[in-house]
Amino acid sequence: MKKMLSLIMAVTMVLALAACGGSSAPAATTAPAAPAATEAAPAATEAAPAADVPAGLEDGVLTIAMECAYAPYNWTQSDDSNGAVPIANVPGSYANGYDVMIGKKIAEANGWQLEVIQSDWDSLVPGVQTGTFDAVIAGQSMTAERAEQVDFAGPYFYATIVCVTKADGKFANATSISDLAGGSCTAQIATIWYDQCLPQIEGANIQTAAETAPAMLMALETDTVDFICTDMPTAQGAVAAYPDMKILDFSGTDGDFQFSDEVRAENVNIGVSVMKGNTLLKDKIDAVLSTMTPDDFNDLMAYAISVQPLSE
Repeated sequence: MKKMLSLIMAVTMVLALAACGGSSAPAATTAPAAPAATEAAPAATEAAPAADVPAGLEDGVLTIAMECAYAPYNWTQSDDSNGAVPIANVPGSYANGYDVMIGKKIAEANGWQLEVIQSDWDSLVPGVQTGTFDAVIAGQSMTAERAEQVDFAGPYFYATIVCVTKADGKFANATSISDLAGGSCTAQIATIWYDQCLPQIEGANIQTAAETAPAMLMALETDTVDFICTDMPTAQGAVAAYPDMKILDFSGTDGDFQFSDEVRAENVNIGVSVMKGNTLLKDKIDAVLSTMTPDDFNDLMAYAISVQPLSE
């Protein structure tokens, strides 16, 4: 019995030792897990730049919106000539113009792909506010009213306010807005040209606002109106497409449209709108635009005018 008891105790001790050995083995196996945590650290370090990615740009695509019908700022064409970009929501069509060229510079400088969306003028600001677009590059003036709804980067162009009439029309020799008295006129809807400029012309016969820039130009070309009010780039694009038109530039004279310096600056400065609070995207756009001078802007605009289609 003692021998049997001794044998049982011996077996028990062996099993106990084996159990101790078993519990220590996994510990030895799991000990190297620490380097795994160390290896994970670089991943966290590599992911850190995500904090430098603007909201909406996580996919590396800068989605911008414009009318694609506002030459020379932007227009639609049927191929990719002269660096045109496909319009994402209009298959088979391409966008080009000054706005597209600026968009490409911003995207390339930040390593982003560029996507262009066609959108009507009155849906541009709401699209930025809802995040449908990352930005709008569409010849928008940096007005205080718009700045309450979106944040602006820029300016990316400085545009004076002018009128356009027929070269052989009765207002062709006008030297001030007072010389336009009594004429019929229009401008694009929801712009300073229509809301604040035309009402300054005494006795002006102001017609219904044009929905688009092409519609505004067509009203003049078909003699529906005697003159229109717009900005200089649009006017320059107009006379390139319609040689029978003439620019009336009263800027710097007593006969010019009258505004406070603040209001004039707001409407001469053309900016890129982004969602309110998207400071990182605004700053990245500003970083690119700050490398360009007014002469750079003017040269690029001149090129855009030179390659714009004669009709849209």
